[in-house]
Amino acid sequence: MPRHSYKRTQTKNDPVYNSFEVAKLINYLMIGGKKTTSQKLVYTVMERFQKEGLDPIETLGKALANVSPEHETKPRRLGGASYLVPVEVRRERKLFLGLTWIVDAARAKTNKEFHTFAEKLYTELKDAAQNQGQAVTKRAQAEKLAESNKAFSHLKW
Repeated sequence: MPRHSYKRTQTKNDPVYNSFEVAKLINYLMIGGKKTTSQKLVYTVMERFQKEGLDPIETLGKALANVSPEHETKPRRLGGASYLVPVEVRRERKLFLGLTWIVDAARAKTNKEFHTFAEKLYTELKDAAQNQGQAVTKRAQAEKLAESNKAFSHLKW
């Protein structure tokens, strides 16, 4: 437990789309403090969605809804044994897990097939919006693990 309470920093909405989710996506993509680089990548992807006639904010929302898990497991120690206890996921954690899984899945794509990271992110977001892709399978695995450990749900505290 921290000795002093801390003030949680608030992430400001994205200046172009005025969206909290887009701002978080930009922050999760950022490497080495290069925010303008990650902004260019995200805005390129969003413009590509607009060119195809899709609403970029709505598409990102669908992708997050399909990728964000409802339940996850947390290890609890009881009497020398460790049990995986299924717990419901908070709203902030859902957003974190969903965006992180999308970014990780995009980074895992091969450079041979996709030449730029913007293409990788675009295809992963589009797949996630259609309930397909690597990030959606990661969600399915997490929910399956929580479902299989339902017997330990009484160990929540």
